[in-house]
Amino acid sequence: MFKMLTRLLTERMLKHLRKWFVTRFLGHSRQRARLVSKDGRCNIEFGNVEVQSRLIFFVDIWTTVLDLKWRYKMTIFITAFLGSWFFFGLLWYAVAYLHKDLPEFHPSVNHTPCVEHINGLTSAFLFSLETQVTIGYGFRCVTEQCATAIFLLIVQSILGVIINSFMCGAILAKISRPKKRAKTITFSKNAVISKRGGKLCLLIRVANLRKSLLISSHIYGKLLKTTVTPEGETIILDQININFVVDAGNENLFFISPLTIYHVIDHSSPFFHMAAETLPQQDFELVVFLDGTVESTSATCQVRTSYVPEEVLWGYRFAPIVSKTKEGKYRVDFHNFSKTVEVETPHCAMCLYNEKDARARMKRGYDNPNFILSEVNEVDDTKM
Repeated sequence: MFKMLTRLLTERMLKHLRKWFVTRFLGHSRQRARLVSKDGRCNIEFGNVEVQSRLIFFVDIWTTVLDLKWRYKMTIFITAFLGSWFFFGLLWYAVAYLHKDLPEFHPSVNHTPCVEHINGLTSAFLFSLETQVTIGYGFRCVTEQCATAIFLLIVQSILGVIINSFMCGAILAKISRPKKRAKTITFSKNAVISKRGGKLCLLIRVANLRKSLLISSHIYGKLLKTTVTPEGETIILDQININFVVDAGNENLFFISPLTIYHVIDHSSPFFHMAAETLPQQDFELVVFLDGTVESTSATCQVRTSYVPEEVLWGYRFAPIVSKTKEGKYRVDFHNFSKTVEVETPHCAMCLYNEKDARARMKRGYDNPNFILSEVNEVDDTKM
């Protein structure tokens, strides 16, 4: 008994050491290319795009501005206002110069300028700023003497409203984008494969860090891998649908607490022919998507993450995360969110289904069509 226990402990220690060695050393030397990072960003670039195609981005200028990073957006924001103020300041200075309102022209006492108290480029810039942002200090103002100044005042006022509306709207839209709501949806660091309900399943845990719900949530997956068609064509990033469900289905999830979603590894699953030994040698990327509507803003958002073979643990399940306190409240312990526990699991899906078929055949009887029952007449040789 002692020898058997020692052998089991030794095998388990060797198994953990082998897994640690592969993850620590071989895992770093073999960096897999991922299309989708863990935080949902897409690792892809477009090359040799024609100039005409690049100009299309300026046609949809609103989306282009929204997709810009904050540093570029703030640069455009500041440049748009400072540029428009300085441009119209030059125009106001030109009006004053052409009308000979500047002090270097020595206007007479009875001279009525187009704009009061514009004495140079600096004062023209200040008047442009006051006009566009509607400050209205009352010190500098347009007179009825010059129709050109009145027309310029109207043009700057209209253009100023357009710039204010566009830039402030772009800032507000970027702040309120549902992309930021997706940051509060988190997936487990690893996916696990174990038995669930008597079936071999691939399980992933997902949690909503906010108390506000995602309405009409829908979860699904795509398996990305390189395949070769019967015609010999090599398809890189070929997409295979992966159906994920919870016990209540995969749509309209009640996302109030962390959920464990799973994919049943059956005969139609691309994981059916994989085994615990061959899984690390596979070349695929599992991308998981969660679509939903934000309850507070009614905006649609999408959360995504990906798993490579090294991040899929065979023979593990997730540790419990939800408990009930003495006060009757449900408590979620996120310390165990990505924690896994090793469990007994068949080393391949085919073995599990073959075992089930063997057990089913043992319970059933089979008729032999070649079996013929012959009646034998018994003769009693005993005479009384």
